[in-house]
Amino acid sequence: MTYQALAFFDLDGTLLDQHSKITPEITEAMTQLKNNHVLPIIATGRTETETHHIREAAGITSNIVMNGAFIRIDGEEVYNETIDPTISERMLHAVEQKQHALSFYNPTGYWSTDYNDNMHKAYNFIHSKMPTIDPLGYKEKDVNMLLILSQDGDEYYHELFPELTFYRNGPYSIDTVNKGTSKGKAVNRLQQLMNLEHVPTFGFGDGNNDFALLEACDHKIAMGNAVDGLKEIASFVTKKNTEGGIIHALKHFDLI
Repeated sequence: MTYQALAFFDLDGTLLDQHSKITPEITEAMTQLKNNHVLPIIATGRTETETHHIREAAGITSNIVMNGAFIRIDGEEVYNETIDPTISERMLHAVEQKQHALSFYNPTGYWSTDYNDNMHKAYNFIHSKMPTIDPLGYKEKDVNMLLILSQDGDEYYHELFPELTFYRNGPYSIDTVNKGTSKGKAVNRLQQLMNLEHVPTFGFGDGNNDFALLEACDHKIAMGNAVDGLKEIASFVTKKNTEGGIIHALKHFDLI
């Protein structure tokens, strides 16, 4: 198919409502995009297991997940970047020193070291299922992203792991990937893989891990509920995600 544009959507606080759901209006908008030869692509810190029901509800078959560590286009895996097991092992010891928990992510699932109150808060915050417990699973399974379950200690981890990039996207957890991995780099990689470098790109986001996404896109759309810094670099600030912000922006740019 010849695409007229690529549209990248963050999930929480952007494409999803306050209950982390896809509304019927969003589903209809995604159908209209595809009819207008615009490819909708989810761009999220979550993994595919957590987004399957979202993709199904929205009718979206392309995604950038785990902050750019994995890419799927039209149902086909095109990129898969893993974290070295020795880094996972070092991180496991680091969180133990802080009495924090740690979750491990790959395209097929996620698991954790143990349950604690902060973990419950973190997964409830994004209305996601709790992970299974398997602290040594990283020895047998690929890991694309780590999730530090903590409300503090950011600088501690930054100093210990200069080979990693950290995104604190909520009060209870820190997304952790290989150094330089980002939604923005994944946008560029996707364009190259699909030979679509000259097709206009639209990025929609609200959080700290969306800076690279918007910076990589031609048209940078910040939600009305976005963090202030993201609004400052945006070419258009739309309404809040709970006030029809996605539809408003898509109509503003004549995409639907």
